[in-house]
Amino acid sequence: MASTPGRLLRAQLDRLARSWSRNGIPTRSELVSLFREMMDSRASSGSPGLWDPPPLMITATLDDGWGHGIEVIELCAKAAGLRVVSMGLLQAPDSIIAKCRELSPDLLGLTVLQLDSEPDLAVIREHLPPAVRVVAGGPPFQIDSEFAARAGVDFAARHVLDFLQFLLAFRNPCTQ
Repeated sequence: MASTPGRLLRAQLDRLARSWSRNGIPTRSELVSLFREMMDSRASSGSPGLWDPPPLMITATLDDGWGHGIEVIELCAKAAGLRVVSMGLLQAPDSIIAKCRELSPDLLGLTVLQLDSEPDLAVIREHLPPAVRVVAGGPPFQIDSEFAARAGVDFAARHVLDFLQFLLAFRNPCTQ
């Protein structure tokens, strides 16, 4: 059973998700501030987050040299209690595969901006351990409704609200 701080965090994140569904998602700068405040609050309370032990997520971008989206996703994940290993921007599929084999994450979070990255995504999925769930976001998933399925992506997020809802439903394999 989740700790009291974990239950409080879940309730807080549930309220945020409902509010964003009704009123729209805040600006990027507001999200960054909010998630940083939540991380600080969680750290000061000693809360492990939504999971104990926390799942591991590796993040990277394939074709995104700016990383604005992945930064927000990483902060959201950390605020919820995930351990996050950021590989950074413009990572090659071989590097992502090697890091996943080395660290055995529960989740691989990717941002993808270009439709022509589909073969790279498929190669990554093909070479990952089956237990690693691939969570990705970016324009190709909105442009092409079959893109995620063809590339082997387990969950495609349109925005941070989708990702937050995914996290709220995610069950840590370590605690099942």
